[in-house]
Amino acid sequence: MLLARGTLVHTLGCLWKQLRKTAHFPTVTEIKKIEEFEVPFQGHNDEVSFEIKPFIKHKLETDPCTTVKLNREDGLKMYKQMNIIRKLELAAAQLYQDKKIRGFCHLYTGQEGVAVGIKSAMREQDTVISSYRAHGWHYLMSDSAVSLMSELTGKVTGCSRGKGGSMHLYAKNFFGGNGIVGAQVPLGTGIALYHKLQNTGGVSFTVYGDGAANQGQVFESFNMAKLWNLPVVFVCENNHYGMGTSEERSSADIEYYRRGDYIPGIKVDGMDVLAVRECAAFGIAHCLEGKGPIILEMDTYRYHGHSMSDPGTAYRTRDEVSLVRKNKDPITILKNRMVSTNLSSDEDFKTIDNEVKVLLEDVITKAKGDPEPTCDEFAIDIYQMNCQDSIRGCVPNEVFLSEETSLHERAIL
Repeated sequence: MLLARGTLVHTLGCLWKQLRKTAHFPTVTEIKKIEEFEVPFQGHNDEVSFEIKPFIKHKLETDPCTTVKLNREDGLKMYKQMNIIRKLELAAAQLYQDKKIRGFCHLYTGQEGVAVGIKSAMREQDTVISSYRAHGWHYLMSDSAVSLMSELTGKVTGCSRGKGGSMHLYAKNFFGGNGIVGAQVPLGTGIALYHKLQNTGGVSFTVYGDGAANQGQVFESFNMAKLWNLPVVFVCENNHYGMGTSEERSSADIEYYRRGDYIPGIKVDGMDVLAVRECAAFGIAHCLEGKGPIILEMDTYRYHGHSMSDPGTAYRTRDEVSLVRKNKDPITILKNRMVSTNLSSDEDFKTIDNEVKVLLEDVITKAKGDPEPTCDEFAIDIYQMNCQDSIRGCVPNEVFLSEETSLHERAIL
C-alpha cells in the first residue's frame, strides 16, 4: 500500500515537471491584463439600459428617470453628430488661424453633449435660440455643415449669405446665434409666448451661459415666463467660466438651476448626452402639462478659450483641461458605453470617423472655393417685408434728392 502510494506521488511529480516545461500558467499580472483586456465583439444588442447619475432638483415633486434606454441607431446617430460638431470646430480653429475666418469665433468643443442631447429629444414644432456659441446648434438644426462653414468664411452659400458670420447663424426653428450677452433670453421667452398664443404645441429652448446668468433681462424673462406659464425651457450651459472669470468669482450663487426661485429647476451632467436627452424630454413634458417654464443647468466644459482670441490658459491650468478631456469627454463616454454593452463595435466607430473625415474635407474645400457676396448685397436683407414703397440705401452709390433741390443741382448730380 505504501509502495503504491509512493509510486503515485512519484508519477504525479513527474507529470508536474513535464507540465511546467510544456505548459504556460499566467502570472497574477498577466491575469489582471486578461481581465482588463477588451472582450471581443460578440454581436449587436438592439437596446440597452444605462444607469445615470441622480439629478439635483429644485421645486419639483418628480424628476427624470435615472434608468435610460438607448438603441443602436440612436446611439450611433448621436455619436456621429457630436463627432461632426467637434471636427467642424477644430477645422474652424485652423481656418481662423489661417485668416480664412475673420471677426469673432466662439468654439463649442467639449459642450457637444448638450446640444446633441437636447436635439435628440426635440420635436418638429420645438424651437431653439442660443448665444453666440452657436456653431453646433446651427449644424444640428440645419443638418448642413456647408451652410455653417461657408458662413464662417463669409461665402454666399452660408446660411446668412456670408454676411452674418460666426455669431449670426439661423435655420428653421433656430433663431440664432445672438451677439449680445443674454439678449436671447427675452427673445426666447417671446418665442414661447408665440407658441402659447398660436397653440403650436411647441416648446422654446432658450440657451444661455453662466456668464449671462446674472443679467437683469434674464430675471425679467423668468418673471414673465412664470407669470404667464409659458412653454419655455431655460437652458444654462454652465462651462464654469464667463470669458476669463470663474463662476466663483462672478456669482454669489453658483447653483444656476435654482436661480428662477419660483421656477422649478434641475442640475444635469452636461457631459453625459443621455442624461441631457432625458432631462430635455422631461422639460418638454413639464411645459406641455401647462406647468410653465423650467430651468435646466447643464454642467459642462469648453476645451478652447472663450473665443479664438483667448488661449484659455491665463485663468485655468492646462492640467485642468486635460483632466476633463480624459475623464469626462461626452464623445468618449458614449462610445465606451456602447462598446462595453455590445450596442456597437470599434469598427462601427472607425467607419463613422472616416465618414466624418471625408465630409469635412468636402465641406472645407467648398467653403474655400465658393464666392463672397458682392457689393450689391451690402444693404439688402434689411426687411423681409417692406412696408414702404422703397427702402433707401439698398443700392451702392445711390443719390437721394430732396424736394427743395433745384433743377440746376439735379442736373449736376
